Amino acid sequence: MWPPMPDFAPITHETFVADVLAIAATLADDDWKPHWLVGVGRGGLVPGAYLSQATGIQLLSVDVSSRHISFADELLEKLAAETRAGQRLLIVDDINDSGKTIGYLRRAIGEAGGVPDHVRVAVLINNIRSQAHVDYCSRTIDRASDKRWFVFPWEALAPETRLVEDAADVPERLA
Repeated sequence: MWPPMPDFAPITHETFVADVLAIAATLADDDWKPHWLVGVGRGGLVPGAYLSQATGIQLLSVDVSSRHISFADELLEKLAAETRAGQRLLIVDDINDSGKTIGYLRRAIGEAGGVPDHVRVAVLINNIRSQAHVDYCSRTIDRASDKRWFVFPWEALAPETRLVEDAADVPERLA
């Protein structure tokens, strides 16, 4: 059967909160302080909201998960302008798996004239084999050996068929 059935790995609410608090603690100890958090729709919106509450840093959002990429263009240009004005942005997502989302965001902000040193990325789970670099994470995985499909608390509401479809979008993560 191709792609193979995902090995679902549900993340409990308690684990999710612990991951967010771990990132908040790392941020508190770092000299680099963001002016804004930027939650990435869809998976980074809930972690971004929780991290905003934990740190007191205001949350903005940008959606690239809808696959309606041009919809985010104006927002990405505004984020680039913020960095040119000296503002620091921390992009927040749930997982850095392939690196496509994070790579796209960094590239789009850069192409809009953003200041790369004013943009950092935080994720709950970071794949060490990803093409994209993150600055903060709670946990790391190695996709060469870890093929679990992580189901975050907000995804637990989705029917299993949708989770299977989402996982099948990038079958090499499962095999």
